[in-house]
Amino acid sequence: MPDQGPPETSDADEVRQAFARQAVRWQDVSYRSWVPGNLFLLQEGERVWTELLRRNGFLPLEGRRVLDVGSGSGKLLVRMSLLGARPEDLAGVDLLEHEVERARTLAPQIDFRVGDATELPFEDASFDLVTTFTTFSSMRADETRKAAAAEIRRVLRPRGGVLWYDFWVNPRNPEVQALGMKDIEGLFPGAEIDAKRVTLAPPIARRVARVSWLACSFLDAFPFLRTHWLALIRPPEGAPAG
Repeated sequence: MPDQGPPETSDADEVRQAFARQAVRWQDVSYRSWVPGNLFLLQEGERVWTELLRRNGFLPLEGRRVLDVGSGSGKLLVRMSLLGARPEDLAGVDLLEHEVERARTLAPQIDFRVGDATELPFEDASFDLVTTFTTFSSMRADETRKAAAAEIRRVLRPRGGVLWYDFWVNPRNPEVQALGMKDIEGLFPGAEIDAKRVTLAPPIARRVARVSWLACSFLDAFPFLRTHWLALIRPPEGAPAG
């Protein structure tokens, strides 16, 4: 019998393996949210995405259903509850079972599920807002990203929105794929996109914030030092999911 070679690895399996490889690194204290540089980045990002939601008519979130794709430990959905969303209207999906278990411990009233972004376990047109933070950059294949974007469009209600936050440049982490505005436009063709570059390059922020928060704010004023796109994406009504 001829040698069949090693079994093919799915994109989902590759993502799991990438997270496993980085798990030890993320345990380092320098990645904790209370470290000054990380705190600066978190607070700056939250200010911008809250303003994006307000400017595009999504606030308050009371009565709106919100899905977080790549929900991790669930902290983003907890923040959404502070903007008026009811716990029963919140849901999260993540590939990693241990992250979903952490999320359920943090917020047991929220519907967290283990699942793949390319096969979301929800009905058509069931959410007003879908959030995806550093999720698409973890997908290796263009086909996977396209399938995930199609699923997000499928579960969105008419005039729903996608809150996107992800790398447009990332020279230090080979486990992720940077995505520019053309990539976003390709994943959501014909969409209205309200976008801004955010996030002072984390290595700079972590080093400078220890000395001066004001210096971080000054450097953050230069767009070429910002490493992420933060966008509110509104796909056209009636657009096909696939």
